[in-house]
Amino acid sequence: MTERTAAPNYGIVYNWDGAPHGYSEYPQSLAQFLDKVYAPLANTQVGALCWCVGVHEVPWPSEQLDVVGASTERRYDSVQTMRHTENIRAFFERGDDLYGALVQRGRDLGMAVLPSLRMNDNHFWDLRPRDLGSLQRADLTPLRQQHPEWLLGEDQAPGWASTSWNMAIPEVRAYILQRVVEACRLADWDGVELDWQRHAFHLPADDASDLMRAVRAQTDQIAEERGRPFRVAVRVATTFEACRRIGYDVETWVRDDLCDVVISGGNSGTDPGAEIERFVELCRPHGVRFYAGFDSDGRQQARRLRPHGAWRVDWFRGLAQDQLARGADGVYVFNWHGHAQTHRPLLTTMGSAETLAGLDKVYTALHRSIGPKTGNRADAERDDRLYGEVPVTLYPSLTDSGPIFHVRVADEVETEGPLAAAELQIEMAHWSLADQIEVTLDEIELPAPVVRD
Repeated sequence: MTERTAAPNYGIVYNWDGAPHGYSEYPQSLAQFLDKVYAPLANTQVGALCWCVGVHEVPWPSEQLDVVGASTERRYDSVQTMRHTENIRAFFERGDDLYGALVQRGRDLGMAVLPSLRMNDNHFWDLRPRDLGSLQRADLTPLRQQHPEWLLGEDQAPGWASTSWNMAIPEVRAYILQRVVEACRLADWDGVELDWQRHAFHLPADDASDLMRAVRAQTDQIAEERGRPFRVAVRVATTFEACRRIGYDVETWVRDDLCDVVISGGNSGTDPGAEIERFVELCRPHGVRFYAGFDSDGRQQARRLRPHGAWRVDWFRGLAQDQLARGADGVYVFNWHGHAQTHRPLLTTMGSAETLAGLDKVYTALHRSIGPKTGNRADAERDDRLYGEVPVTLYPSLTDSGPIFHVRVADEVETEGPLAAAELQIEMAHWSLADQIEVTLDEIELPAPVVRD
């Protein structure tokens, strides 16, 4: 068997969800596609691209799986959907080597390229298993319609996720394995990402590990055929408690050599509460890389204190500094759609502590919810940000002691020279001049603050 070796350190891992297929008018040329994919990544610290290869229908010709556009018989409800889907189909109708070209361009730029498979993505938020029937909707495959008994149902998942696959069903695991295997053989990839966090409702732990073992056996076969390693990356929850709740036996996956890279990430938006030290302690002795994952910033906003655009850049820099300082090998970004300049200030700096040194950063207490999600997305944040400390309602206290919030500052302030400025910012809703509030920092009472807005 081809020897498994530790994956290289990629610095920043960038997950693209396939959006560039819709960035050009139909028919998109191969050159246009590659330019749209790599424009945000070229000349940055991105060392690996995880390219999403479909969710329900597959974006490649397949004899066993439903191809993009099949669920609606290639009739679309918008020009945007038509453009995206038909651009994909046109590549194969012309005979273009879409994924081979994607890998080669990445190699030319010094990047590893992996297909990313969303293990149980669900965007049928308004549907329940009983609703599927003969309904025609994009990505709603006949297999899901014909087998509502293979879905989690409302007794095992929040309503919006009730149409997710039940991983306890052997036929479901076989179907997902088929998707993974076909994707892995589309091109000379550097490995594969299994995105378990899209979305994190599967059940149960032993069955998730069964699928992991089956995937590893297939990737080992590919590695043997080509004579070099084929990496397996997994994206899981940010805490071991959340992993246990969802059904990810991460300890077994690492110790039994079922993966080469572990990525932490929220199910709904960025979860800054990753247990970095525990992941590093688990992964490092086994030669497994660990990356801290970032998603959207959602509604973790502070516009009244600082313009949100500037706040966002400095917040992600602070997160990167913190998680690298605590032992993460690098960072991973998800759903960061953009063009050449959209995220360049971050993608050129947050891949290492050296390039983050001396830059403005924001450090925050852990926000427990960026929603909270209601309606069609109720309980989407069920397993995210479990140890969040804010927001909190301030009531009069009996002992003159209020809540305590923890803000970890990862910069070595004492050794990196004087700071131009440092502020402690507290955003309060419904504050009036009659309110009496005292703030202490490291047990030192602070003077009266500057009040903004």
